[in-house]
Amino acid sequence: MSDSADLTIADRWDAGDLGCGELVMQLRSQMLALQPGELFELIATDEGAVIDIPAWCSLTGHSLAAAHPPQFLIQRKDS
Repeated sequence: MSDSADLTIADRWDAGDLGCGELVMQLRSQMLALQPGELFELIATDEGAVIDIPAWCSLTGHSLAAAHPPQFLIQRKDS
């Protein structure tokens, strides 16, 4: 992600081609391990991730800081 290269990534996860259900369940656990405001880099190659990840962020309150599929940069919500 060239436009976010100066941001500090707290953690990363390559989810490969996991589909929506399993992907978001594991992503939830990954995000809980972060401190509020920290950034998480997700690599998700499943075709549905382009729709699923922004929708999941919207539902959970996390911010989608950048999306350059298959890379997604998610900022953990404040609380």
